Amino acid sequence: MGSLKKLAGQTAWYGISSIFARLLNYLLTPYLTAYLNPADYGEMSMLYAAIPFMNVLFTYGMETTFFRFSNKDENGQHVFNISSLSILFSTLIFTGLIIIFRDPVAVLLRVNEHPQFITWSAWIIGLDALTTLPFAKLRLEGRPRKYAFIRVSGILLNIAITVFCYSMLPGIAKAHPGSLIASWYDPNMGTGYYIIAGVAMSAFTFILLLPQFFSIRLEWDKKLWKQMLVYALPIMVVGFGGVINETFDRVMLGWWGPGDLHQQKVQVGIYGACYKLSILISLFVQAFRLGAEPFFFKEAKDSSDAPKTYARVMNYFVIVICSMFLFVMLYIDIWREFIRNKQLWAGLSVVPILLIANMCLGVYYNLSIWYKLSNNTTAGAVITIGGALATLVINYLFIPQYGYMACAWATLACYGGMMVASYIWGQKVYPVPYNLRKVLYFFTVMLAFYALQSIVVNYTSNLWIHRLTGTILMISYAGFILRTEGKELKGLPVIGKYFS
Repeated sequence: MGSLKKLAGQTAWYGISSIFARLLNYLLTPYLTAYLNPADYGEMSMLYAAIPFMNVLFTYGMETTFFRFSNKDENGQHVFNISSLSILFSTLIFTGLIIIFRDPVAVLLRVNEHPQFITWSAWIIGLDALTTLPFAKLRLEGRPRKYAFIRVSGILLNIAITVFCYSMLPGIAKAHPGSLIASWYDPNMGTGYYIIAGVAMSAFTFILLLPQFFSIRLEWDKKLWKQMLVYALPIMVVGFGGVINETFDRVMLGWWGPGDLHQQKVQVGIYGACYKLSILISLFVQAFRLGAEPFFFKEAKDSSDAPKTYARVMNYFVIVICSMFLFVMLYIDIWREFIRNKQLWAGLSVVPILLIANMCLGVYYNLSIWYKLSNNTTAGAVITIGGALATLVINYLFIPQYGYMACAWATLACYGGMMVASYIWGQKVYPVPYNLRKVLYFFTVMLAFYALQSIVVNYTSNLWIHRLTGTILMISYAGFILRTEGKELKGLPVIGKYFS
C-alpha cells in the first residue's frame, strides 16, 4: 500500500505539470478559435501534429532507456552523462538539417507561405530534446515538485505571450504605429504568434534546467552507449508509431482530405478543435504515465508481489477513465462551448470515438510494462508498428471520402488493436493477474449509460433535460462503482477514508 501511495503522490505532482501543458491547448481552444479562422487553426493543427513526430526522432527512446539503465548504476550519473552527450550531439545535427531544408518542409506541412514557421519550430524541437533527460533525472530522483514548478512556469509564460500577441499587440500597433512594439505586429502572421510563444516557453524551460544540464560530465563509454541504443531504438519505433496514431492523422488529413487546399485546412481545423474535447482522458493518461513508468520499474525491483500491484492499479485506472468518459459525453453540450467558432462543431461526432480510443491507449500503457521489464522492447515496436500501419492504411483508404471521421475510426482501430495484442502477448511472457471480467463490466455499464443519454438527446432538444438526465446518470455510475468496489476503495491511500 505504501508503494501505491507513492505512485499516487507522484502522479498528482507530475499531473499538475502535464495537465497544465495539455490544458494550455485546451483552454486556448476557445481563445484561438475566436481569433483564428478555421483554415488558420487547421494550419496550426498540422504543424503541431508534426512536431511530436520530430520529438521522437530527436530523443530516440533515451528517456525510458535512462530509467532502465539507471537501475544498474549506483546513482545514475554515469548513464545520465552518456545519454545526455548522445542527445546533445544528435540534436545539433537534426536541428541544423531542419533549418537548412525548411522550404521543402514548409511545402510538405502546407505552410509554404511562412517558411519561418519551420525555423521557429526547429528551435522548439531542439530545446525540448535537450531538456528531456534533465526532466527525467528529476523524476528518477523523486523531485516532482521541482519538475512541476518548471513545467508550469514555462506554460504560464506561453499563455502570457500568446494573449499579448493576439489581444494586445494589434491595439498597440494601431495606437502607436511608429513604435518598436508596433514593428512586431504582422496582421498576416496567423499561427506564427502561437509558435513564437512556444519558442519562448522552450527557451525559458531550458534556462530553468541549466543546473541539471551543467551537471553533465564529459565522459564516454562506447560499449554502454551501444547497449543503450539497442534498448532505445525499438522504443523510438514505438514512439513513431504512437505519434502516427495520436497526432499524425491531422497531417494526413491535410494531405488527403476532400476538397482543395483551403477545404483541407478547414477539415483539419474542425478535427483538431473537436479532438481537444477528448483531452480529459488524455490528461489523466499522460499524468499517470509520467508517475507510473519509474514506479513500475522500481516495484519490479523491490517487490515480489509486483504483478498483483499492477493488476490493482489497472482496476483503479479503468474506473477513473470510465468516469471521465461519462463526464465528457453526458455534458457534451457544455463542453462544446469551449470551441467558440460554431463552424467547428460539425465534428462533434468524433468525440466519443476518440474518448474510447484514448481509453484503449491508457490501458495499453498499463499493459506495456511487460515488454519493458523483460527487456523485450522489440515486441513493443512490433505491436506499435502494426497499429501505425493500420492507421496509415485506414486513413489512406477512407480520408478522401469520409474526411475526419476516417481519422477518428482509424485511431480507435489502432489503439484497440494494440491493447488486445499487448494483453495476449504479455500474458504469455510476463503474466499479470488482471481482472478482465471486472474491467469489461465497468466498460459495458459505462456504454449503457452513454446509450441512455444518447436516446434522451435524440428525442428532445431541451438542454436542461439533457443536463438533468446526465447528472442522474453520472451519480448513478458513481453509486455503481461504490457498490461494486467499495471495500477495495476503502484501502486506497489518502482518499480511502472518504469511502468508509
